[in-house]
Amino acid sequence: MLRGRVAEAEPDPAVAARIAAELGLDRPLPEQFLRWLGSVLTGDLGLSYATRTPVAPQLASALGVSAVLTTVALVLAAVIGIPAGVHAARRPGGVVDRVVAGMSVLGVAVPEFILAPVLVLLLAVAVPVLPALGWGDPAQVVLPALTLAAFPAALAAQLTRAETADVLGRPHVVLARAKGLPDRLVLWRHGARLALTGVTSFSGLFFAGLLSGSVVVEVVFAVPGLGRLLYDSVIGQDLPMLQAGLLAVVAVAVVVSLAAEALQLALDPVARTSVDA
Repeated sequence: MLRGRVAEAEPDPAVAARIAAELGLDRPLPEQFLRWLGSVLTGDLGLSYATRTPVAPQLASALGVSAVLTTVALVLAAVIGIPAGVHAARRPGGVVDRVVAGMSVLGVAVPEFILAPVLVLLLAVAVPVLPALGWGDPAQVVLPALTLAAFPAALAAQLTRAETADVLGRPHVVLARAKGLPDRLVLWRHGARLALTGVTSFSGLFFAGLLSGSVVVEVVFAVPGLGRLLYDSVIGQDLPMLQAGLLAVVAVAVVVSLAAEALQLALDPVARTSVDA
């Protein structure tokens, strides 16, 4: 804090000791932790070292932006990845299966710091149909959301394809086909519905991972979200802001994971029956 306020490389020890006492850093570590935890439970996340303003409002604003961006990215990933995986499983080894496998490998292999500038060059510079920077307009959500959606869409396609292929070989699906039900009905009612349980179980991890891992995307596209906030906190050594940001990521991960588990039980009657038993 003092290095950011004074020109000297090493601040005066007396001033440093006074600031440490004001912050409670001269107390034992267990006491510091309990005091911090008590403040967190009452909604007090402290003051930012950089702005000397409360952390909570800045964190809430950034978290809201990242939540919108992450939700849009996950919806895009589901809309792209799940149908692709289902259709790939319909004819293993066919043209669709090979195309989906190739695109999935590409989506997993290409990192965000390469994909983001490529999308900017293609869709904002070469063919200027979308804005490259900023936040607030719906069109400004598209490029960062597409960048974030590439990896989970690829994983969703691979997982859905494997789960659907496994489900289509089960006895009840074979029996449904033997009764003369149309392939499309069997595929989506029996195969895809159970295959979605595997994707659902990973959706909570995807959400938390995208929420905390969107640093590159938010910096490249100038999105004022949680990733950008964490990046600025690390650069500025703003410890209270960094602590609060990481705490928010963990809390969201726990809540979303529990919600995903509940949705998985709703989709899978076998799992629901085993839990009830």
